[in-house]
Amino acid sequence: MADIELTTIIGFLVALVVSTIVIYVVTKIFGQEEGIGIALLAAVIGTVIYALAYFLLGNGLLAAAVAGIVWLLTLKGLYKIGWGKALIIAIIIWILAFIIGLFLPTLGGPL
Repeated sequence: MADIELTTIIGFLVALVVSTIVIYVVTKIFGQEEGIGIALLAAVIGTVIYALAYFLLGNGLLAAAVAGIVWLLTLKGLYKIGWGKALIIAIIIWILAFIIGLFLPTLGGPL
């Protein structure tokens, strides 16, 4: 049992690091000056938002939509950008996370 928990924790941390790097790279491409710490914060907040949405609303489109909108608000606030730029950044992050998830399908957490 302890091995499974340790594996889950390690997988989550690896996924969090990968998510942080993806967010950092995408926001840098779009000219944002914030550092890796803000990207890590965005990854952690995104994880919490999605976990809460799926816990409260169940699996489905409503939970995904609510979580997505709240995460856009988070990106908008953390990076001090408009709705359009937040949406474009989020879409690119989601696409990259999907592609990375194809190669790392066993990781749980932010990806």
